[in-house]
Amino acid sequence: MMLKEERKQRILDILSVEQKVIASDLSQLFNVSEDTVRRDLKELDTQGLLKRVHRGALRIGPPVTDFTYRQTVEKDAKSAIADKALPFLKEESVIIIDGSTTNLTLVEMIPQDFRATIITNSPPIAVALSQHRNIEVINLGGIFYKRSMINVGVETYQSLSKMRADLYIMGIYNIDIESGISVPTMQEAEIKNRMIDVSTEVLSMLTKDKFGTVSKHIVSSIENISYLISDQITEQIRRDYSKEKVLLID
Repeated sequence: MMLKEERKQRILDILSVEQKVIASDLSQLFNVSEDTVRRDLKELDTQGLLKRVHRGALRIGPPVTDFTYRQTVEKDAKSAIADKALPFLKEESVIIIDGSTTNLTLVEMIPQDFRATIITNSPPIAVALSQHRNIEVINLGGIFYKRSMINVGVETYQSLSKMRADLYIMGIYNIDIESGISVPTMQEAEIKNRMIDVSTEVLSMLTKDKFGTVSKHIVSSIENISYLISDQITEQIRRDYSKEKVLLID
């Protein structure tokens, strides 16, 4: 019989490839009870090596790091993804763009003569748009969350309640077909959810390492995303997300 530590390592190996594991499947694979598997998953969750969910577990997403550091990571991939998203920005429209390094990369690509109204809770994005004469920038106030370089809180939420947008470009921390879109903090989840509510369509860009991962606070289900752009979409991801009527672009 496989030893406990061997079993736990095997779980992590499977998770790294398949992005999620199901307790009943592991029970059959290891020839042990589901209770034994659940105890393994609980221990691995406590160690911060995976995230337990209903029926199994998911990979932990990329570590939550400072905005400045994230700007140095996967720069080429973010540029390629942002380039695919650029055509979705329509002139004379109202666009919400929240804080993320990929979103900032997109903003830096916007032509100087582009005409639109852009609403943001990200000071770096507002500053990046300062030289665009034809873009009206609405910078949402609130409590400044330094790690993500965004404004959050009651003031941000209430300001959004008075607005309507044609497109919301939502930064993604973690995404899973069953758990939905999730973020590390409740305040971020509340603001993102409100931005979805006031927007006609939602576009998200993400690098491939964020698929099949989950954070503590759920923003919304997958069905609220209109367009999902990534640098690498596997056939399995394409099949899963097509059921949710999300337009996948890679």
